[in-house]
Amino acid sequence: MEIGSGNYASLLRGEIAARNREHARGRVHVESYGGDPVVVYGPEHPTDKDPSVGTPGPEGERHGNFCDAAYAAILARPEWAKRFTKIHTSGRALPKPEDPKRKWRELDSCISSDALLMNVFCAPGVAEAAAVRRLLGVEDAGPPVFGWKARVPLRSGLFDRTEVDMRWGDLLVEAKLTEGDFQTRAAKVVEGYRDFDAVFDRELLPQVEVALARRKQAVEFAEEFSQEWEDTGALSPDEAGAIAGEFHAGLVAEAEERAPREMRYRSYQLIRNVLAAYAAGARFCVICDERRPDLREAWFRVMAAVRNAEMRTRCLMLTWQELAAVVPDVLREFLEVKYGIAAG
Repeated sequence: MEIGSGNYASLLRGEIAARNREHARGRVHVESYGGDPVVVYGPEHPTDKDPSVGTPGPEGERHGNFCDAAYAAILARPEWAKRFTKIHTSGRALPKPEDPKRKWRELDSCISSDALLMNVFCAPGVAEAAAVRRLLGVEDAGPPVFGWKARVPLRSGLFDRTEVDMRWGDLLVEAKLTEGDFQTRAAKVVEGYRDFDAVFDRELLPQVEVALARRKQAVEFAEEFSQEWEDTGALSPDEAGAIAGEFHAGLVAEAEERAPREMRYRSYQLIRNVLAAYAAGARFCVICDERRPDLREAWFRVMAAVRNAEMRTRCLMLTWQELAAVVPDVLREFLEVKYGIAAG
């Protein structure tokens, strides 16, 4: 059976959630409310009574969403640890933490692509590994920078200070896991970037027309909805109902036809980050899961719209599975158990 593009994300989310219910045993965690719950972890202090927790980080701290070695490295570097200040956007859908002074963070979620990115590149030995550097084309570079603020020029003379997931040397990285897509944005906003037409052939970029007003039900058109037909005595209830249904469907269709519409570009995050790389003289790489062919296809469509061949060579794609093949064994095992990311 063919899987619709919108289902890849939900299938992967379900698999990772199931894996983390197992992984979370013996670790500080909660599950989100609702019919599609995910695991959210908190930092913890292991004790002798819990031998399953492994080797703790500095001062006995560890976090169930992170490989112990990566978490220790994050805590030891303030600019990395600062990423934990980002509050979870769906915190209201979560039970309250055991520590009343702490709020849930984005990096606590088992489906956080930022947490996955830091698990990989903060783990000792990964950024220094020759195989990893060859895979990403990174040569002389210091430690990765997470949440790097780009300066993307606008036609107005101002800048879009967009946040890029990671910058490592001359490489900008967008990390994805279970996110639905790369977002859409109004054409007037996207075309407001200074270098938009220099970098892209706008006719080749994927676009979609969106109605600005929400879809209304027929009952919301009170006067028209209550329309009655004078001669219905000869009709059966089913026949009269069919006529009424067709009439009401016409009301909805007419309203949608009259609604104001807006053209938007698909994959806005990719377009914006390619422009960020162009302005910075950098390269841009998307890292996603091989179980997300929909994201891969979306990225290839954007790359195909890049005008300049040299700029296209600066656009890369990598999977977590390819990375898993060149990281230390302990991290590789962690990625397979917790995310189902097996080395390709």
